[in-house]
Amino acid sequence: MNKTAFHKISYGLYIITSGQDGKFNGQIANSLFQVTSNPPTVAVSINKENYTHELITASRKFVVSVLSQDTPMTFIGLFGFKSGRSVDKLKDIKTKTGVTGIPIVLDNVLSFIEAEVENEMSCGTHTIFFAKAVEADIIGEGEPLTYAYYQSVKGGKSSQNAPTYIQDEPKAKTTSKVSARYVCSICGYIYDPEKGDPDGGIAPGTAFEDIPDSWTCPICGAEKAKFEKEK
Repeated sequence: MNKTAFHKISYGLYIITSGQDGKFNGQIANSLFQVTSNPPTVAVSINKENYTHELITASRKFVVSVLSQDTPMTFIGLFGFKSGRSVDKLKDIKTKTGVTGIPIVLDNVLSFIEAEVENEMSCGTHTIFFAKAVEADIIGEGEPLTYAYYQSVKGGKSSQNAPTYIQDEPKAKTTSKVSARYVCSICGYIYDPEKGDPDGGIAPGTAFEDIPDSWTCPICGAEKAKFEKEK
């Protein structure tokens, strides 16, 4: 089976928040769609190992925040490649409490939908939650972030817990020290020496071997030791 055929399916990129009793979390999701318009119903696929899955299962509620195309990769990294069991993802993020009592993420967001779970279906590693929308609104202007734009323009990768995750095929080896690229084993970010990491103080043209050991992945914050030479 040629699984790259699935890459032709269109997706958006969203933050799903949930929780109760003071315990809240959010994660990136791309497998979300509207099921019906009357009543307005949505469905979202969440990995069973994720903390957000645990919170949705307990509270039976979640909020969808539609991300803007201009969303920084570090913001996506926070919600997409870190676990809410060890990091308070919402601590320094602008939010407001919705009618469901769930925090609505406002930073880098165009609109939101609050929903209450009415049914669910187990799909192996994931659960699809079907939920009725109880509130929705527009809170920003701009273009929504699509999964295709995230991958092709922003150079983003899928979390291994994402339903759309497909392991990259090995690439031809490089022999030039400067041209060698390194991949973060946590989030898939690729350090390209030609581009460097200007935001992290690494000038373009800097070989990976010459980066200080204190440097961390600009997406997920992983230490330099977590990077592997691109194959």
